[in-house]
Amino acid sequence: MVHLLLSKPNWKEEDGDRDSDLGKQWVLLLNKLESIIWSLINAGGGRSEARLWLCSSIAAISSLTSRQQKDLFVGLLRRKPTNRSLASQLLQMMFEKRRRKVGAIVAKRSYLLEKFFDGNPMHIMQWFSNFADNGGLDHKKGAKALSQFAFVNRDICWEELQWKGKHGQSPAVVATKPHYFLDLDVQKTVENFLENVPEFWSSSEFAESLRDGDILFVDTKYFVEFFVGLMYEEDAKDVWKVINEFLMEEYFSSLCKHLLITLEEEELCTVLELLRKYLGLRMESIDFGNSSCWLELVLSKSKDCKSLDQLLLLNAFINQGRQLLRLLHDEEAAKEQTKIKDIVSQICTVSSNANYLVPLLSECFKLKFAETVKFLGLQSWVIHYALLEESRTSESWESLFSNNGISFRKSDKYALVVCDGFSEENDSELDNDASIRRKGRRKKKSRKKRRRNSDDDDFNENELLDFDTSNNWPGLQSRATSWLLSTDGFSASWTNVDLPEHLSKFCFSTWMKWLLTEVA
Repeated sequence: MVHLLLSKPNWKEEDGDRDSDLGKQWVLLLNKLESIIWSLINAGGGRSEARLWLCSSIAAISSLTSRQQKDLFVGLLRRKPTNRSLASQLLQMMFEKRRRKVGAIVAKRSYLLEKFFDGNPMHIMQWFSNFADNGGLDHKKGAKALSQFAFVNRDICWEELQWKGKHGQSPAVVATKPHYFLDLDVQKTVENFLENVPEFWSSSEFAESLRDGDILFVDTKYFVEFFVGLMYEEDAKDVWKVINEFLMEEYFSSLCKHLLITLEEEELCTVLELLRKYLGLRMESIDFGNSSCWLELVLSKSKDCKSLDQLLLLNAFINQGRQLLRLLHDEEAAKEQTKIKDIVSQICTVSSNANYLVPLLSECFKLKFAETVKFLGLQSWVIHYALLEESRTSESWESLFSNNGISFRKSDKYALVVCDGFSEENDSELDNDASIRRKGRRKKKSRKKRRRNSDDDDFNENELLDFDTSNNWPGLQSRATSWLLSTDGFSASWTNVDLPEHLSKFCFSTWMKWLLTEVA
């Protein structure tokens, strides 16, 4: 029998020695559970996955100002030794999202691009061969710059133009028939300009062709290296100015998604230390519905959480309940499955005997804040696991709601349960609009082994490989009753597939409110 432990603690009614013994036994069992889960996370590529999970939680932090997020990433970019991989990833983001601002920097240094074209016919043809057949006004990119410069400076460069025909074209003829430029031997002409017309490369015509930033995509790798040199070898102020503006304007979540994955563990620890400086949460500003709430609390309220391991574990327990269950269903984790099932059963027995959270909280108050949050996160995951293990009917779910003071009513919506264990109606406990529903059925996915390669830049937890929940957990049916619950203000419809995770997270947020009230 699962107890959600939602009865508000009455500290005055604490039962001395009995509660102390229960609390110690409770903590001991949770420690054992933690040890087994940590061994699973550390197996194979599990640790790398856990780092991605933590990065996802960091990305969900919403309390930083734009200046703080800028200072955080500039601090990483300026850190020694230089992380060129981080700078490269940032520059690629800027090329995609702020290419005109980056293009303006290239235009100011147009003369440096002689090296870009020298000895590289592919670059020459991509940039300079865009002549139009319907008049000079439609020449594009480098072709437009080449034609304009040639007319304005015909006295010094017209002879350098190479034509494909038997004879050249005069400026007067080409001026009346600009489509004649289609007969220009572009490669030989540009090579002549490289050798004999240095004025072209610093001209306003050539610079203007670069200003929109399209040149960046002719050879992105080249320009990434070009800008890395400007950043670190020249310390160019205009480059850093554009970088600072971008870091202030871009969404923090987007920056984290693209940049944190490039960091080594030591650098990720630096990010967490920098975050600690900026976070100063007040009770009234805490959003318990935010998946990063626990992380902000731990970083702002404790200086003892220096181990990345501890944060990886905390995040796994609190935010990645389904992913841990997937790890359990890996064929290589059969022994751990048995051990965890036994320990969860013992923890449920202890919590049943207590029937309220005071013994565990009383024992946790003797520990540091981060440790306390860890044990509450573990206990919430125990509830998640136990609710999946029990075979439940609609009546037993409603009994669970009633026994724990959760108001409910049946929804008139019915959701199909798909084979990856998520309902089509609810793919997140954070979905606050009951009217939004996924359309169409997902195709049945084949059962796969857990992904080992975690070098992906996407933090979408639903992309982790699926297991067939309906075949692994009791009580899940192909069509399920759904309920509206007071836990989220009756805003979403929940099925038995989504209830274990939703209720476990609701329990955790409730306990955290009690904890913060007590330690305030």
